[in-house]
Amino acid sequence: MPKTLFEKVWNAHKVADLDGGGALLYIDRHLVHEVTSPQAFDGLREAGRKVRRPDLTFATADHNVPTDGRQIDESTLSGKQLAALDRNCKEFGVPLFGYDDPRQGIVHIIGPQLGITLPGLTIVCGDSHTSTHGAFGALAFGIGTTEVEHVLATQTLRQASKPKTLAIETTGRLGDRVTAKDLILAIIRKLGANGGTGFVVEYRGEAITSQSMEGRMTICNMSIEMGARAGMIAPDDTTLSYVAAENRQFAPKGAEFDRLAEYSRSLATDQGASFDRTEQLDATGLKPQMSWGTTPAMTVDIDGIIPEPADAGESRAQMYMGLTPGTKVEDLKVNTVFIGSCTNARIEDLRSAAKLLKGHRVAQGVRGLVVPGSAAVREQAEQEGLNKVFTDAGFEWHRAGCSMCLGMNGDIVRPGDRSASTSNRPYEGRQGPGSRTHLVSPLTAVATAISGTFADPRKL
Repeated sequence: MPKTLFEKVWNAHKVADLDGGGALLYIDRHLVHEVTSPQAFDGLREAGRKVRRPDLTFATADHNVPTDGRQIDESTLSGKQLAALDRNCKEFGVPLFGYDDPRQGIVHIIGPQLGITLPGLTIVCGDSHTSTHGAFGALAFGIGTTEVEHVLATQTLRQASKPKTLAIETTGRLGDRVTAKDLILAIIRKLGANGGTGFVVEYRGEAITSQSMEGRMTICNMSIEMGARAGMIAPDDTTLSYVAAENRQFAPKGAEFDRLAEYSRSLATDQGASFDRTEQLDATGLKPQMSWGTTPAMTVDIDGIIPEPADAGESRAQMYMGLTPGTKVEDLKVNTVFIGSCTNARIEDLRSAAKLLKGHRVAQGVRGLVVPGSAAVREQAEQEGLNKVFTDAGFEWHRAGCSMCLGMNGDIVRPGDRSASTSNRPYEGRQGPGSRTHLVSPLTAVATAISGTFADPRKL
């Protein structure tokens, strides 16, 4: 019987069926960070348990690390969480890419970068944006702290039910200076903030297969923003070329890589396989996007206007965001521009942003921050001189970390200020109490920083 990509990976990892239609899955990779792991390690300690497979468990410091050069203060909540992660990893034998480790970075950036993320694996982490790794044809999703403890102890995970399958079929290619970020915002705009609830999404078609791995990771990263359990893209030659690149410490080599390549090519959805639901989107003529509200589904074209609210939720969002229907997007002034996060802080993102920025300056009164997604991305960018392009233009150049994406590490947007952010969530207070966040691509972020108001990068 023909099977989808998701079904193939699910079936290959199912240890047992559970009563009620669920399953016990074997987990290939468990990624850990400082925010959702302390209680899980405490649970192991209290029960006298060990980490079942420390060789398949990888920890990094990312959410709470200071990115502005400050030292970690262990008297703060952030410092205590980072110190606890260090102690727990030493006690339980889990490899840790700590604050000063050259492999440190945002968990969803270092996984692929180090070759930990591979096609056909099951990958979990106590972080919702674990869906990022689905760009490799992995089944990857976020889990809660109790589940983190379960995976640490057993290397398995109970799933109460098997998700349904949703195919998003794309046609056409993106135009100049229209990016993967714009594509996924357009998809969420069409389907809604709950449009993928209960489903694992497979992204398909020319607009997807023409993307680099960095672009595919951006798309899968935001699957969770439409309620999906996970997002997946079938592995192909682009995927394997990325995995085979130099300096991927944990990626297979030689004959082992050849076996992975053969297996990867077998994962594509079979001809004749059926999905529970199919949606379509034509990427031809797609414009740069900008979220105006407090979910990514509240999005408009960069040359559009703030719409009339469709319901009470949109009315509340416009009140919080300080917006009036009919206002031109390009008339909205910004205070902060943030280029970073697990959505858009890879080397390709920084290269494209620097290329567009070169020779320009950040507008007066705008604070610009660039926060690379990993220490390795930061080093590569500095070798290429990208940091100088940013700093010459008036941007701040920071250390690697989650930074302003979630405002729990000192990098925040002030109350009432408006930010153009390459992150993934414009929730109320996400980037700081009272902050107003608009999601954009790195190119739109650059154009906006130069203009001082939201701007179309195609006009720069």
